[in-house]
Amino acid sequence: MNTYLVTGGAGFIGSNFVKYLLKKHRDIQLIILDNLTYAGNLGTIKEDLSDPRATFIKGNINNPKVVKAVFEKHPIDFVVNFAAESHVDRSIENPQLFLKTNILGTQNLLDVAKKSWTNGKDDSGYPRYRNGVKFLQVSTDEVYGSLGATGYFTETTPLDPRSPYSASKAAADMIVMAYAETYKLPVNITRCSNNYGPYHFPEKLIPLIIKNILEKKKLPVYGDGSNVRDWLYVEDHCKAIDSVVLHGRIGEVYNIGGHNEKKNIDIVKLTISTIKRLMEENPAYKKALKNSDDPQQDNLEWITDEYLITFVKDRLGHDQRYAIDPAKITKELGWYPETKFEEGIVKTIRWYLENQDWVEKVTSGDYQKYYRQMYGNR
Repeated sequence: MNTYLVTGGAGFIGSNFVKYLLKKHRDIQLIILDNLTYAGNLGTIKEDLSDPRATFIKGNINNPKVVKAVFEKHPIDFVVNFAAESHVDRSIENPQLFLKTNILGTQNLLDVAKKSWTNGKDDSGYPRYRNGVKFLQVSTDEVYGSLGATGYFTETTPLDPRSPYSASKAAADMIVMAYAETYKLPVNITRCSNNYGPYHFPEKLIPLIIKNILEKKKLPVYGDGSNVRDWLYVEDHCKAIDSVVLHGRIGEVYNIGGHNEKKNIDIVKLTISTIKRLMEENPAYKKALKNSDDPQQDNLEWITDEYLITFVKDRLGHDQRYAIDPAKITKELGWYPETKFEEGIVKTIRWYLENQDWVEKVTSGDYQKYYRQMYGNR
């Protein structure tokens, strides 16, 4: 039986990974460590915690005592580190928080894992680890910087981060590789393109668009909306991570991309038209509208690009284009993105229309203050 420590397991990708593992593997134990900050919601994994294979621990990866206690109590085989401050806008407002969590938190996890897994030293004086253990760092394509109109990020692309967020993730990646080189710690790093799907916190583009449409609010689009991102359905990402954990070559980096390059403005327009179409096809979805009893709103004529889209001042240091070449993980591990964007976006929108209770719970309090700060005066 493999025991996974999933840090940040109540967040967007982490919670989807927890659900994927419990569905995919029978002989497994999951220890979920999350500090439950604004983007980590225990309700997201509430049903999963009824499974005896899953255990939740509230705690900060920066706290050595908390992390050490986890390793002392549980025979951890794999660490999958999702725990991170992850939104570029927030990193611009408070860079130090990102350095503390993303860099120092990762180093603390590495250090405790190294000490826990060490089983003496080899003839060269390097630590010798228990067979089968591995530390996987979940990173981002943003560490590579920005692309022009052509080309793709590969695993050998030099790191060139442009925001406090991406700089903190790049630094964390370097710390991971330093532990691999210095202490021979068994590691992998995955770098993924933009994820979308269920349980995505509504500060990110797609769930923010959905939420604002349902509240009949304007949709803030940075600059002219021409920035390009590569989109990957979150379950496809989870499959890739699990494949790297179990079969990835020690010490290797694997890029995970979706072959779905889209301009931000096209994402916004497609989401608008899809919501309108789904509501026309299934009038029950209109109940998700916050003023569904308003006849003027109920006719859906206002769900148009012209009425909803508003362009706002561009983000500082906004990268123009990200695009990933996932040839390495496809060749070595047989992984490929299975969900076409046109299918995934419909699945995602349906989920949000049918799970408004979840959205309301995670967007109270701190989120409202944050939204006003980011977009209120633009």
